[in-house]
Amino acid sequence: MINPRTLAAGALLAGLTAVLALTIRKDGYFTDPTGLTWWYAACWALFAAAALAVRKAPVRHAVVLIVAGSVAVAATGLLAPPRTSTDSYRYAWDGRVQAAGISPYDHAPADPTLAGLRDGWLFPTGTGCTGPDRAPVPGPAGEAHCTRINRPQVHTIYPPVAEGYFLLVHELSPDGVRHKALQTGGALLSLATTAALLLVLRRRGDPRRAAYWAWCPLVPIEAVNNAHADVLGALLAVVGLAVLVRRRRIAGGALLGAAIVTKLLPAVVLPGALSGVRRVRDAAAVLLPAAAVVALSYLPYVLASDSSVLGFLGGYMEEEGYDDPSASNRFALLRLVLPDGLAPGAAVLVLLAVTVHVMWRGDPERPWNGALLVTGTAFLLLTPGYSWYALLLVALVALDGRWEWLAVAVAGAAKYVGVYMGVKPDGLGTTVYAVAAFVALAGCVLRRGQVRQPRSATSGLGSLIGRS
Repeated sequence: MINPRTLAAGALLAGLTAVLALTIRKDGYFTDPTGLTWWYAACWALFAAAALAVRKAPVRHAVVLIVAGSVAVAATGLLAPPRTSTDSYRYAWDGRVQAAGISPYDHAPADPTLAGLRDGWLFPTGTGCTGPDRAPVPGPAGEAHCTRINRPQVHTIYPPVAEGYFLLVHELSPDGVRHKALQTGGALLSLATTAALLLVLRRRGDPRRAAYWAWCPLVPIEAVNNAHADVLGALLAVVGLAVLVRRRRIAGGALLGAAIVTKLLPAVVLPGALSGVRRVRDAAAVLLPAAAVVALSYLPYVLASDSSVLGFLGGYMEEEGYDDPSASNRFALLRLVLPDGLAPGAAVLVLLAVTVHVMWRGDPERPWNGALLVTGTAFLLLTPGYSWYALLLVALVALDGRWEWLAVAVAGAAKYVGVYMGVKPDGLGTTVYAVAAFVALAGCVLRRGQVRQPRSATSGLGSLIGRS
């Protein structure tokens, strides 16, 4: 007879998969953002219930469910073209440009120099140019010309490992697959991350925690449907941290370096990787390989490019308001208590303090613990508006088990999807991140209380025995 807790988890997983399929097939980001928000809420609610249920199921049954659920949940992301992001179209273009022997950093997509590489999918014309996700580009007079690629007037922003991934997907893809190639790549990477988490947690934790990643709505929506390369960075970070705990610092550092030159954000896991390190040579054994991978990854592109390999990075930082908080919803929580001009400096100081704490007091046997604390703190300080950034955070939650940090991922998704709801973006972003901060803090307090209570009870029992 099947365990009733396993049945409950399976039923909730089936419901989650069905609702995810309907959500991804719904094209409401521009036309019905309020309705889409409710679908997202249903997905996250079912995910929470399913993740809680599987934690009570027998481990052997739970692992089977997690693997099967990971496949089913990831597959839902393949049911429609990218719904809420156009970034994967840039990925496809960068892969095509590299396959033609041209550096992706040298030309913007709108550059007429690359007109020979255009096709009707990435560069529609005429009636194909209707829609809010099309950007106009120069072309012959008499007909509208546009592209699915966002910011077609600027050079690419993506680091070398990501660019290598785009080229690999392009080379391996049959002609005419269009968006499916990168979506399939995202699905395979998400499944690989599930496998890596299960392998790590089988030795160092509870394998049932892998459900936090495998069934999280963010994975099919952002890693698969929108095909964000952040999933590759998350996989490399997970494997890098897992290798570090096996005392293979050079290999672990190299993997973390590869994660960093996939999407830059994984640099926030480095303090966790250095948890409890007291000797300079031990820190160097991690940092030097990471730096070497970063340098060696950039070198071929530097040699092959006439333009800067940093691309639109500086423009992106300015566009997102990291240099001028008053022009954006960046540092939203800090700006509740500080003047706008002081918020960036305060964010740096707080993050530096957390980093020092993690490096000095962190557990080298559980580097993901400190990595999650630094990553979650960075999100709460910076309050980013792009939900896919949190893929790394979700993977770290699965490794460490502190589910309360998933509230930060929910906040990012709510802020991103709600941008077209007619709600003031600043107010929405501040509210959802404030709730996330409260949940994360409450979870931390509760966990500390649970740890201290058994110790106090043990200490009291010991005293009683000693007196008797």
